[in-house]
Amino acid sequence: MQNLEISLIPALLLLPLLLRVAALHYLLGIIILTALPGLVLWYYYATHRKKRRTLFFLTLALYSLAHMYYLFITEILPRGDVSQLQLFSVTAGMILTILSLIHTKRGPGFVSASLQEAHSRSQETEKKDSEHLNGSVQSAASSSESKPQTLTAKWSRCPVCKIMRPPRAGHCRTCGSCVQRLDHHCIWINSCVGQANHRSFLLTLCVFLLTSVYGISLVLCSLCPRQYLMTALLYCPGVYSQSSTALCFTCAWYSSIITGGLLYLLVTQVLNISFNVTEREAQLALRNKTGQSRLWGLVVDTREFSRGFYQNWVEFLTMTDASISLRSSLTDLV
Repeated sequence: MQNLEISLIPALLLLPLLLRVAALHYLLGIIILTALPGLVLWYYYATHRKKRRTLFFLTLALYSLAHMYYLFITEILPRGDVSQLQLFSVTAGMILTILSLIHTKRGPGFVSASLQEAHSRSQETEKKDSEHLNGSVQSAASSSESKPQTLTAKWSRCPVCKIMRPPRAGHCRTCGSCVQRLDHHCIWINSCVGQANHRSFLLTLCVFLLTSVYGISLVLCSLCPRQYLMTALLYCPGVYSQSSTALCFTCAWYSSIITGGLLYLLVTQVLNISFNVTEREAQLALRNKTGQSRLWGLVVDTREFSRGFYQNWVEFLTMTDASISLRSSLTDLV
């Protein structure tokens, strides 16, 4: 079967149905909530081998978010255990997550022809400037031989799209373009994570996780008021006595599974930033055996760009689009 794209409408209609079936009995809940991640992983590897983009995961994530919020409003809020301030906090977290996701979707920072032209102009300007400052033909000649070599050594030509790209840029075979400081192609946002949207991607993860953990805690406190929060997810007496409470409890488990997966992603992202390595660079280092696995394999230390924990985070938080930095440098030179 050549086309592996799953129709979005049946998949979206199937999710609430599966959650309601899982709420009928705890054994059904175990089976369905175990099978769901397996099906999602299967579809991920099926599309990943084809190297093509799909809206399935982004739509599933947004629909799950909206469905969980709908159940929170219709089932948990009428119980009277959630205050107006708590409702406002959950709603604000939802809105901030979506706004941050929209900002992330603006683009990862593709390497364009205009960026290459700006780089060429920057080379020519720096060459002329060095010749003017040296003040002699001989010194200018030696400078023109060394300067462009160092500049062109930093930039490389992509073997796929044949375009000159800046340091740490990579070609995404799913998007079909080179991305500045490519980290990875994220199926959940249907876009690459690169230099232009890496910070907003990290912000989206943080806001979503905080909102999700807070929302799950409110649901469990309402359904299992006599249980400790840490144990309520494992043992909540009488929760299956009513269909509404059983459904909310099942959705709390569903949200917890998603939250756990995204928490792992956030931990790896934070560690990669702390070691100043992208996911793409880590995979290449493992393949070429030039990196060292640390912290039980959660991060790969390439020792190529790392300048210490503090400086690595400063570089990440202050990095700008290469085209913007080139334009500003040209303006300063003029």
